[in-house]
Amino acid sequence: MRTALTELLGVEHPIVGFNRSPAVVAAVTNAGGFGVLAASAYSPAELDAQLSWISEQVDGKPYGVDLLVPSKFVAGDPDSLVASLRAQIPSSHLAFVQSLLDKYDIPVSPSVVDHSEVAAAITPNGAPALLDVAFKHPIALIANALGTPPPSLVSRAKEAGVVVASLVGKAQHAERQIAAGVDVLVAQGTEAGGHTGTIATMVLTPEIVDIAGDRPVLAAGGIADGRQMAAALALGAAGVWCGSVWLSSEEDIAVQAIKDKFLAATSADTVRSPTRTGKPARQLRTAWHDEWEAPGSPQPLPLPLQLMLVEEAWQHIDAAAQAGHEGALKLESFFVGQVVGSFSDVRPAGEITRRMAEDCQRRIAELGGLIAPA
Repeated sequence: MRTALTELLGVEHPIVGFNRSPAVVAAVTNAGGFGVLAASAYSPAELDAQLSWISEQVDGKPYGVDLLVPSKFVAGDPDSLVASLRAQIPSSHLAFVQSLLDKYDIPVSPSVVDHSEVAAAITPNGAPALLDVAFKHPIALIANALGTPPPSLVSRAKEAGVVVASLVGKAQHAERQIAAGVDVLVAQGTEAGGHTGTIATMVLTPEIVDIAGDRPVLAAGGIADGRQMAAALALGAAGVWCGSVWLSSEEDIAVQAIKDKFLAATSADTVRSPTRTGKPARQLRTAWHDEWEAPGSPQPLPLPLQLMLVEEAWQHIDAAAQAGHEGALKLESFFVGQVVGSFSDVRPAGEITRRMAEDCQRRIAELGGLIAPA
């Protein structure tokens, strides 16, 4: 296929595969798509290692990285950033999270890793470290997941010949991104997993296309097969940005317990909730969300405080769920879009990429047959 996106990035299929697993990123790129590493869960050292691994696997083929650089931050002391952030977490919130672990009898996992450095990276003082790492590697695209990218990111990317992409949830967002010098706009509808807005992809995509000028627009949210990809192209998109579909891939690093829940879920089983990160993010609805929404429960904290508050608890929940713990399985959740209802099996990411591209071309050809001869 040939679109503005394939021309810009030098790929065969206008499919962007967004995932936190380096193996998924490499598989999508090697199958002719464009893999993008979701890097918000990595420390600078971890990101360096993962990008090095991807580069080795793709043998010069293009890939990108997505960083969580929000437009609004919780300020921190540059000399003791983690400590200053932790000091802002109310004791009542700490007690509430502990009460959930106690209520569901969640055992303490011996393999808990302190991810405070990751949360601290989502601040003015921490974010530059991740940018420094990203630009050390041969990335072809850098995406900003939240808000308008800072001028320093855009200027560094331009100097390095790296495409800048940004996710938008409404037309006003796109106007700010265009003014900031973004090269590619990702119109992410509310159906998408993770941080997202309230406007549906079918409505949002043509709105963004109409104001994007000559910038390629990617459609995101509710796209997991060739039919949906063909619809996105018909709306004027130059390609698709897919995230949730890779959660059903063999290479995804999600624990088997959550993959099983995904396979059993319907498209009605997700919720936009700030209870994981501090910003509304679509995820599989479970008892975790019921508890936070119950009368008397505290309000979620802003990003990154909520992330720091619940991260260790989620490591305990994930480990216990993987072991089949009944209480943990009730709480277990992860970020996923409404297309979760279409998950029926687990397949290699490369096969998912190729099937989507082939099915899209077939659907487009079939649509051509609907036009009556003159």
